[in-house]
Amino acid sequence: MSTATRSTSRPSLSSLWHDLPREGRLLLSTVIVDALGIGFVLPFGVVYLHEVRHLSLTTVGLLLAVPSTVALALLGPIGAVIDRYGPRRLQMLALVANLLGSALLAFATSAASAAVAFGLLGLGQAVFWPASQSLVAAVIPPAIRQRYYGTSFTVLNLGIGVGGLASGLFVSTSEPWTFQVIYLLNAVSFLAPLCVLALPLRHVGNAVQHHADADEPAPAGSYRAVLSDRAFRRFLVVVFFGAFVGYAQFEAGWTAYARTVAEASTKLIGIAFAVNTATIVVLQLIVIQRIEGHRRTRVLMLMSLVWAASWSLMGLAGLVPGSVVAGVLLSASMAVFALGETFQSPVVPAITNDLAPAHLRGRYNAVGSMVFQVAAIGGPVVAGFLLGHHLTVPFVAVLLVGCALMVVVLGQLERVIPDAANGVGASAEPAQGAAVTVPAQRERATTPESVTC
Repeated sequence: MSTATRSTSRPSLSSLWHDLPREGRLLLSTVIVDALGIGFVLPFGVVYLHEVRHLSLTTVGLLLAVPSTVALALLGPIGAVIDRYGPRRLQMLALVANLLGSALLAFATSAASAAVAFGLLGLGQAVFWPASQSLVAAVIPPAIRQRYYGTSFTVLNLGIGVGGLASGLFVSTSEPWTFQVIYLLNAVSFLAPLCVLALPLRHVGNAVQHHADADEPAPAGSYRAVLSDRAFRRFLVVVFFGAFVGYAQFEAGWTAYARTVAEASTKLIGIAFAVNTATIVVLQLIVIQRIEGHRRTRVLMLMSLVWAASWSLMGLAGLVPGSVVAGVLLSASMAVFALGETFQSPVVPAITNDLAPAHLRGRYNAVGSMVFQVAAIGGPVVAGFLLGHHLTVPFVAVLLVGCALMVVVLGQLERVIPDAANGVGASAEPAQGAAVTVPAQRERATTPESVTC
């Protein structure tokens, strides 16, 4: 990776908490509770629907694509609504939809009822990503956004790892009620961030205020302006490939391959997910420090190569199904995938929000989410079709080719992206989008504020 000349030293691992405004510390403090709930259910969507509710893998693949399909249909208007009314209210709507969807899924006994539950989750998914990323960008100054995104990802994965390990040791396919418990616990976990957004953070993340002179009109907002950004258009291609060969396969493709091809137990799947999150927790803060000042496009190129290695390890596990070696290879593939995630998590949202002007931030994040959802729709469907027809080699090959194409597109992106958005130029943009201005001088509290609801 090439390195830009830096006038300041690399930030210490502990500096972010002190640099964050109060609102940023509150946001970060709620992530762990939400993450525990996600961790309870994340590894077991395929197992629950296929082995407990007895739906075919092809049907499961289609069901897992429902949230992304619903999200794709809604993201266009959602982005405009976020820019008009602010991200906080929309994020609360997303949390309520996720709560209801997860609770309903606990009692879904057919493909139809599961589809309704996933539809609610799709509504939450459509709103949550662009709203949450816009809220973070409204509260966190550009100079520390990349570190915030990476640190939040660390906390998220700590919660997911603990939740995944606990549920892996708890659930049993012979006891359907154990799966109902984890989905209900996931629903309850959405209450904590709802409380924080409704009470202590009610003054931030509202509509962007235009402070221009009376004779100067407010900047116009439209998706045409978003799509006229040449660098952002190239970046959207990267987002697509990253979603298709990354997270779309992380939950669906990897789990289906591990269970049906490598013959892994539910406990091993839970352990492998725990290995994944433990790797992130251990490495993410170090990676954030090491990539500071490096070109973000080069960081994502490295991520692509790392993910290719991860899928190769997964593929090898299928050659020795049901063995200890298969278990080791599957766990190793999740650890290597996690290393790639530590490159991806701070960089992708930072690029999006550094390219976006404040009055279009909701739309930029919504378009990025649209592209992600297109890949998330295709990923489980392709995985379900190929693995359901025992086409294991083509499945692995598709993932490796996708990783290679991503490197090519990143090379093209590097030629057109502004230096500031690529992590090698200082951004002078202040944190925007809140109804009140976040103080430039950080508070000196060293512990999270207590939040009651």
